[in-house]
Amino acid sequence: MQFDDCLFFHLTTAARHASRYWKQAVCEFGITGVQAMVLNVLYEQDCVPAACLVKKTCLDSATLSGVLDRLERDELLQRTPCREDGRAIRVSLTEPGRALAAQVYQRMAEANTTYRANLSDAELQQLQQLLKALP
Repeated sequence: MQFDDCLFFHLTTAARHASRYWKQAVCEFGITGVQAMVLNVLYEQDCVPAACLVKKTCLDSATLSGVLDRLERDELLQRTPCREDGRAIRVSLTEPGRALAAQVYQRMAEANTTYRANLSDAELQQLQQLLKALP
């Protein structure tokens, strides 16, 4: 197999470029791309168990814990024990966190539109389906 035909090379390259683009899109908010992703998830569904965030963001629990520590330190979210299961933690946005998350959410829509500009709607849909089909 030729190196240029290697799927892993192309996926890694595309992910690196997309990650760099996303970081630049949210850097003015003083947060990282991963922090922005977590804020976006919470903006869509607030007050969720941390385990739900692990699943939704595809971050391991140690990485997510560090991200949540920084966002909580910056008073953008809070963690509280889950009433149903005292071992579980619920994560919710604070008022400043919700305001920032709204801005980041809007930026995600703008950045997504700009980044995919070279793809038709059909190509974007096909790409999303193909990526979701990978393990």
